[in-house]
Amino acid sequence: MSAETLVAPLGGWLMTLAAVPDQVFAEGMMGAGVAIDPTGDTLHAPCAATVLSVHAAGHAVTLRTAGGAEVLIHIGIDTVAMGGEGFERLVEPGQGVTAGTPLIRFDLDLIAQRASALATPIVLTSGDDFRIEGVACDGLVEVGAPLLRLVPTGAAQRERTVASTTSASATVVVALPHGIHARPAARIAAAVRAAGASATLTRDDRNASALSVTGMLGLDAVHGSTLTIAAQGGDAEGAVAAVVAILTAHEDADPPAPRAVPVAPAEVADGALAGVPAAPGLAIGIARWLRVAAPEVPPADDVATERERLVTGIARLRDTLAVASGHSVLAAHRAILDDPDLEATLVAAVEMGEGAAAAALSVTRAQAARLARSSDARIAERGDDLIDIGQRLAHAVLGTEPDAIVLPSGTILLADDLLPSQLTALDATALAGIAVVRGGPTSHVAIMAAGLGVPMLVALGEPLAAVPDGATLILDGDAGSLLPDPDAPSLNTARAKVEAARLAEAEALAAAASGRPAATADGLAVGVHVNLGSAAEAAAAVTAGAEGCGLLRTELLFLERATAPTRDEQASEYRAIGTALGNRPLTIRLLDIGGDKPAPYLAIAAEENPALGLRGVRVVLAREDVLETQVAAILDAADGAPCRIMVPMVASVAELDAVRVVVDRLRGSRPILLGAMIETPAAAIGADLIARRADFLSIGSNDLTQYTLAMDRGNPAVAAGLDGLHPAVLRLVAATCEGAARHGVPVGVCGGLAADPLAVPILVGLGVTSLSVPAGRIAATRAGVAAVGVTQAHVHALQALACESAGEVRTLARRFAEETVA
Repeated sequence: MSAETLVAPLGGWLMTLAAVPDQVFAEGMMGAGVAIDPTGDTLHAPCAATVLSVHAAGHAVTLRTAGGAEVLIHIGIDTVAMGGEGFERLVEPGQGVTAGTPLIRFDLDLIAQRASALATPIVLTSGDDFRIEGVACDGLVEVGAPLLRLVPTGAAQRERTVASTTSASATVVVALPHGIHARPAARIAAAVRAAGASATLTRDDRNASALSVTGMLGLDAVHGSTLTIAAQGGDAEGAVAAVVAILTAHEDADPPAPRAVPVAPAEVADGALAGVPAAPGLAIGIARWLRVAAPEVPPADDVATERERLVTGIARLRDTLAVASGHSVLAAHRAILDDPDLEATLVAAVEMGEGAAAAALSVTRAQAARLARSSDARIAERGDDLIDIGQRLAHAVLGTEPDAIVLPSGTILLADDLLPSQLTALDATALAGIAVVRGGPTSHVAIMAAGLGVPMLVALGEPLAAVPDGATLILDGDAGSLLPDPDAPSLNTARAKVEAARLAEAEALAAAASGRPAATADGLAVGVHVNLGSAAEAAAAVTAGAEGCGLLRTELLFLERATAPTRDEQASEYRAIGTALGNRPLTIRLLDIGGDKPAPYLAIAAEENPALGLRGVRVVLAREDVLETQVAAILDAADGAPCRIMVPMVASVAELDAVRVVVDRLRGSRPILLGAMIETPAAAIGADLIARRADFLSIGSNDLTQYTLAMDRGNPAVAAGLDGLHPAVLRLVAATCEGAARHGVPVGVCGGLAADPLAVPILVGLGVTSLSVPAGRIAATRAGVAAVGVTQAHVHALQALACESAGEVRTLARRFAEETVA
């Protein structure tokens, strides 16, 4: 064996393997290597070699170099599903090639349309015998440019023995739809290695080691092939059973990411772009594109130096995030940064030769890509937070700052996507609105925009890219439309609506300042409260006219630490919020964790579908010590502030009863109200039963919409259909109000529907008695309540219940709003 250099087999953009959006490649299950995002249409040999195999689908080739190393090159991700379409084999197994010899010609445009990614991994699969040195991090490369060096480790000369003489075997028919390709081969090798065994797969007169990915690919084991597995040593029986399970699965373990399901576009005016509402409101402004480059990273120094830079960068970023202790989104970022798995992956990338700043970018991008494939959409949307952290960490490693973003007043900011740190760096007073190509309506940045009172649209798609800087825009965050270059009548109409809304909000603020409660035009009190995450947000909410807090998200106290907060820590925070609210009602939601909000000390096991698993009240009932500590802390704080306890994700009376037992045992003679969140269809339909035991009900409309429509929150594939104004959701809101009214129990709404101006009259008409909204929507919500009479709202609500779709409800609601203003 001898060291040798591999040259670039493709022209294109070089990336680290960790940046490939596929778990098997990114986590090194196939082996170490790099990847190229190709710009050409031909794959060339990276060195003198012998072709070991060309996959039947034509998308992958394995080579044995002159020095004895085995290398896999895999064109694109999930290209095996193309069944050979778009690929032309130019070599055959056993053929000798030299550096630059064409191996496979492919249709780049077709792959871009059909595959989940173009990234082409170049992987050393004989990693026990060789190591990689001199890996470049990124940049544009040409065919034939030096790529990396393969250096022998000497392991092949060392004696290799098996710990025992146990053996097992089995014969199976391959059920995998695409046979043995890169992904199942990597899983077979990992399973046999984990069993401490060696194994051979045999097909007809061919055989391959189950520890050799390239060998298995050379079997050409397609769907329906018969294979014999023979294992020796270690847990041979376990190894055979694991291989059989992989080969007989009727689908790949990691299927391709699903393509977006076409959804009917929103009803918009001629010439307008359809998007998904993320933060309500109407805005007129000038388009300004946000184009921020990732930090430029220098070549890597030695491993020890880069390891020290990584440690220093992480410490710097932790300090920066700690300064913003009151910001809920940055609190979530601190929790992600403190994830030991993230830090371990960063360290591993540096140990492989990446620079610390480059590792910060590549590792977080790769993890974000994996999150994007999650079946839980809220987890998928956290990918933006990881990318954000990666960029911030790269700057912290380099000791640099992101370029300042200066916007003129009246800007409607356009972007491919927007990161939370970018939004916090902007002057919010200059922002009239935000519109992005991608994104989701429950992403952190969407939540932040709603809190700032900045209208926002997401998922506008590629048509947004055609809007130039400087264009005049009308952004309707209620209707989900963006109108470029509006004509004079459209512009005048929009200006009149904006001015009417401004005057109504000013009047609402004046009423709040004078101490008058929010009420309908005919005097029915409808409380307007604020959703809070910390004491820092409470004082500003009171100034904006909040009559109390309808939802305190206590999970933020639990997420950014290695141990649960103590009773005294919690009580102190709750008292501080109560003080900032000025003795106004404070509704404290019990710990709502699990699903997309894990905490390491609670040891919640990974779940196939977290949205339907151990979360909300199920967690606190499973950990009664955590429940008792939190209830005791709330009772302590309630001695000096009007606190109420709200139980999340209640689906049955029994769950609320179990919590009440704990509350009654701890409260003694101290009175405190206990309420239930209505977030599932079961709770809405059974609201009359729950209301017998509850002092109040609060509808969490985001989850209620998700579970009613069977659509993951924020999933871009279904985002346009995830609308709380769907008649089915409204009927469950009506059922909740009717059930609660039988027992004289008030009903609030604390989800996104409460802040939707088109929804406010309908909710009032259905019998909702309070609305809890982000601080930036308090004035607008008070104005919306004041604009409608109860009878008028009730008739409107009945008409909404009779509609057939969310789009029909929104059309009805817009017409109602125009008539009300008129």
